[in-house]
Amino acid sequence: MKLLVDAQLPRRLIYRFREAGYDCIHTLDLPDKNRTTDDAIIAIANQEERIVVTKDADFVSTLLLYGRPKKLLLISTGNITNSELEQLLCASLPKIAEAFTTNAFIEITRSALIWHY
Repeated sequence: MKLLVDAQLPRRLIYRFREAGYDCIHTLDLPDKNRTTDDAIIAIANQEERIVVTKDADFVSTLLLYGRPKKLLLISTGNITNSELEQLLCASLPKIAEAFTTNAFIEITRSALIWHY
């Protein structure tokens, strides 16, 4: 599983994902860093076959309207500390990876993993 973590999420997530064996980059690793546009994020994710990991609902609209990005993990936890988010995602990574073998749009809340399609 290859991931691209969006700007509003903590960079330290990529280290946890890497520790779990996943190829992961953050927008801070891109040339325009956190100023990278959504379109550029989508283009990079699609070209490198990465899943966009975001809290930004704009990506959902783009996915539903245009089929881009190819794969999306939406974090819908509301206000949550970075530590709580990290714990939640790390605990869910095996199920998330499994879900993306057959699905393109997954959402994670504080209490559920939702397979949209």
